[in-house]
Amino acid sequence: MIQRDDILSMEYLKKTEFTGCHKGMRYRLEGVQGEDGEKQLKCTVWPEPFNYFKTPEERKESKYFLFGEDGVIDAVAWMNDKLFQEKEKWDHASENWNSYE
Repeated sequence: MIQRDDILSMEYLKKTEFTGCHKGMRYRLEGVQGEDGEKQLKCTVWPEPFNYFKTPEERKESKYFLFGEDGVIDAVAWMNDKLFQEKEKWDHASENWNSYE
């Protein structure tokens, strides 16, 4: 299970993106400009083994949250839901070495 303490501070997220992984699921949190001009927290998850830039877009899933502490907490909850709901996908993620051509 991903914990809030696994994600660096809001001060860090204000400056750059944060990436991590847990049990076959990779994730990235970053601040982005929303359609309304407000900053949002974009959380993206994808299966291992490759990084964000080498993974095809169709293998990634993103969701947007408020840019702040509450948004980080919501993003962590969403990622944990994904871990539980798609357990089989993450359990077999390490088998993907030859699947991204």
